[in-house]
Amino acid sequence: MAGERSLDVEQLEAIQAYEACDAATPIDPRVNALVTELIGRVADKWTMLILEVLIEKGTVRFTRLSEMVPGISYKMLTQTLRQMERQGLVARTVYPVVPPKVEYKLTQLGLTLSAAFCSVWMWAEKNLEAVETARKQFDERVKA
Repeated sequence: MAGERSLDVEQLEAIQAYEACDAATPIDPRVNALVTELIGRVADKWTMLILEVLIEKGTVRFTRLSEMVPGISYKMLTQTLRQMERQGLVARTVYPVVPPKVEYKLTQLGLTLSAAFCSVWMWAEKNLEAVETARKQFDERVKA
């Protein structure tokens, strides 16, 4: 038929997975709001980088974390960690010592979110060349 395209097995599986997520049952508006909020929070580059460091290193002190996330200011690190703590993604432990000692680690929620976003990294790795090719083709068309 005109306009139809043939799909390979991988494309069919992706469509089926999407359709399974897009169930006919009504979506709780609170769930919808949470998904929108989390995507906004996690799509933030600093959150993704902090998640990556904490998943790799476990419990990390604030100062060390700032060293492991290149380019982040103390102010942005503090703001991002506070938002992550509010979402239940990280646990903050303050030790009553001088100088102050503050450590952060992923909570169970943070670990499960990290696992969910791991598939984004896997997708990027698998499709890197195709994305780069598409970008190059687009850029060449725009120049013309």
